[in-house]
Amino acid sequence: VQLQASGGVLLQAGDSLTLSCAASGRGFANYGMGWFRQAPGKEREFVATIGWIGLIDFYSDSVKGRFTISRDKVKNTVYLQMDSLKPEDTAVYYCAADRHPYRNKVTSADEYAYWGQGTQVTVSS
Repeated sequence: VQLQASGGVLLQAGDSLTLSCAASGRGFANYGMGWFRQAPGKEREFVATIGWIGLIDFYSDSVKGRFTISRDKVKNTVYLQMDSLKPEDTAVYYCAADRHPYRNKVTSADEYAYWGQGTQVTVSS
């Protein structure tokens, strides 16, 4: 099972970027998906999650109103649309699949069993 995240680049404050995460090896249609990030010297933190149906999303306070998570079950892919980027958004971004099916609003990293390799997003001021 692999989660392949892509889209990381060097950006300027105020820019927009969409990260994508394609799953292979198995389907995650019945599993919630999440995005986390880890900045240098900091612990991995929750960013956003979308429930197994794809109708319920939830965000950290730091990105609410700026980031949007979505999923395409046919393509087995989850996306993170990031708008109005700030330097403090600089981090390695990871996608992940819930450990258990049929859940929504899962924010703890311990509850995710499958992780992508991470993609670097750097936002300059």
